[in-house]
Amino acid sequence: MTINYKAILFGSIGTIVETSELQRRSFNQAFSEAGLNWNWTLEEYQRMLTKSGGRNRINDFANQRGIKVNADALHLRKTEIFDKMMSDEKISPRPGVANLISYALDNGIHLAFVTSTSTANIDAMFFALNNQIKKSDFSFIGNDKLVSQPKPNSEIYLKALSELKLNAEDCIAIEDTEVSMRSAIDANLKCIAFPGAMAHENDFSDAYLETRDLSPSHLFENQI
Repeated sequence: MTINYKAILFGSIGTIVETSELQRRSFNQAFSEAGLNWNWTLEEYQRMLTKSGGRNRINDFANQRGIKVNADALHLRKTEIFDKMMSDEKISPRPGVANLISYALDNGIHLAFVTSTSTANIDAMFFALNNQIKKSDFSFIGNDKLVSQPKPNSEIYLKALSELKLNAEDCIAIEDTEVSMRSAIDANLKCIAFPGAMAHENDFSDAYLETRDLSPSHLFENQI
């Protein structure tokens, strides 16, 4: 069997490191600092992950309670807390990630980090990984300033393909939630579902394949 892919597109921080619980704790700390009597439980946060975007989750939660909040300010503070948590707490790549990245680099396959999160979040992740995975390994790194519409819109994937000068059929995406997977599929990409800790009940039936441990062998599935 031969490998046809020219690039592997990691779709979010959550496809590289497991951060769901850190994210939840960061939201709750930001709420507490703002004097809000909100405490998102594991079950609540898991349900919220069906919608992309932290600001959207904050706004929806506030609207359901008939109150107004500054979602931008809350989300900014949450991001600051999250970045510090990532730096302070030891984090490691998710199962198989480091091996797949090493394989790609050894075989001339481009790597892209097709995220629409902030550059602060991205930098904090690479800092926390402490060279286990390096920013310089990636030929393209997205951020929220590169697009007008965040995921689940496919704009960031189209931007990545344009920058890499590759067609969708040349690449395979990796996503950790159903809603983000849709952004890859809408860009006509095959997508490996790599569910995060709070996304195992998502519907990944449209994925190319689903796994909890990435492997170079996944690049050969159904290849001729």
